[in-house]
This record gives sequence, C-alpha cells and structure tokens, in this order.
Amino acid sequence: MPAFSRIAGDAVLDLVNTVEWRLDDETRIEDLRTYDDVLDWCLQAGFVTASEKKALSVAAGDDAAAAERQRASVIALREALYRALFDDDAEAARHLADAHRRSLRHASLAPGDGGWVWRDAELTVSTPVDRIARAVPTLLARPDLDRLHQCEDARCGWVYLDTSPRRNRRWCVASDCGDRNRARAYYARKTGRADAD
Repeated sequence: MPAFSRIAGDAVLDLVNTVEWRLDDETRIEDLRTYDDVLDWCLQAGFVTASEKKALSVAAGDDAAAAERQRASVIALREALYRALFDDDAEAARHLADAHRRSLRHASLAPGDGGWVWRDAELTVSTPVDRIARAVPTLLARPDLDRLHQCEDARCGWVYLDTSPRRNRRWCVASDCGDRNRARAYYARKTGRADAD
C-alpha cells in the first residue's frame, strides 16, 4: 500500500494533499488514480477497516463503472473542500453541503463507543465518499481552523494546520519544500539572481 501524506493535522485535510504539485499544472500529480488508491487512502486515514477495504475492492471489481464514478466523486469533494477553504468559493461550499446531505441518506445515527456515530446502511462503493462527506463538518467546526495554512512553495500547494508556537510554519515539510526553497534562496543570494530555480 502506498504511503500518503499525513502532515495536515486532520484526516480530511490530508485528502486535499492527495495532489502533488497542486499549484503547477505542468508537474501536478494525482495520487488517487484508481478506486483502489481511494481505498488505500481511506484505510490509512481510518475511514475504512482492512476487511471493509477488501469487500469494497471486490465490489469495485464487480462494477468498475460505479467505482470510477465514486473515485471521481471523492476527487470532486476534495477539490470543493480546497476551493471552499482557500478561495471562499460559495459554489464549492454548496457542493460540500450537498455531499453531506446525500451521505446522511445512506446512514443512521446510533450509539457507539464514546458517543453517537453514523452507521452505514450497507457497504457499497459509495461508502468512502459518504464517510468523508460526513467528516467534513467536523473539520469545518474545528476551533483551530484559523491555523490553516498552505505551503509557501510556489508549486506545492499542500495544506496543514500550523501548530507551531509562533504560527510561523512556512513549508509543508521542512526537509522537502523547506530545504528546496532555502537552497533556492541561498543560490539566488550568492549569484545575485532573484529568479533562481
């Protein structure tokens, strides 16, 4: 199973980071290329169990077209979340609300360990997007959402909750985008070039 980024500080925000080089159309990489990729991400993020992943993978094999539609729905939800959070996009916010309402039609509220939980009526290829959609309001209600930040690398675009004491975290990963940008700035200073790549 591929390891997806878990630097955002919230599982739903980690979904936004399943695009690499988001801000550069020429180098942008989609990590959720198949429905199985979606299942791998959901397993890692805690949205499905290993046994559910196995059952959903079988269901996807039985109806590849439906699985592809659900993969596209996860991506559409991810992109709406990004636009709502970073562009204040009202249409994107409506998309999130609509997805949340649809997800509730497939579940019931029941007592669980430590509180009430949503239980799916049945496990279907739409279960991953439904569970993600039901988690979005919890993210949006976080009291620390004002710490939401986007990596300052010009191409990266990964997002995270800045929990640094001074709220001055600039990079998604200091040893990746941070090192690359510090090296670029150092080179620019040494060569007198403002546009050093």
